[in-house]
Amino acid sequence: MAQENNFPRSTALANLAPAGRSFVLRRAQESDVGPIVGLLAAEQLRAAVDSAAPERRGPYLAAFHAIAADPAHLLCVVDDDAGTVVATMQLSLLPGLARGGSARLQIEAVRVAGRLRGNGLGSAMIGWAVAEGRRRGAVLVQLTSDLSRTDAHRFYERLGFVHSHAGFKLVL
Repeated sequence: MAQENNFPRSTALANLAPAGRSFVLRRAQESDVGPIVGLLAAEQLRAAVDSAAPERRGPYLAAFHAIAADPAHLLCVVDDDAGTVVATMQLSLLPGLARGGSARLQIEAVRVAGRLRGNGLGSAMIGWAVAEGRRRGAVLVQLTSDLSRTDAHRFYERLGFVHSHAGFKLVL
């Protein structure tokens, strides 16, 4: 029987310890919006679209509040031992009629600070997300990644994800 499609409301969600380092995975708070956008904007692909400038924060705050208000969505951050946001991801539980009426977990906007890539933090985050999706009754985990992010593709394939579909977008 499927679990309720709501994420936990608690702030601290997990302790992660890749490569012997200590990190806390937690629910994002409004004060994290700036650091999250900074992680998004740090990537060359998104730099022209995402801006960490405080004067451009309004749309990001509106999006944060919409995500935070919906129990089927979870915006996470990861803090290092100094309390600095060093990673982020968004999870969404999507009910559907396909696959016998089962839910899917969608993982979006996974970012790890460049200085911490390759130490296992991203793997620990995705492992937690997959386990959380399973706890919530999801039968499939899916994500998208821009075609130019070949390092990310290798990372997801190492974790067992299969490049199985072609994606299409229409910019509005």
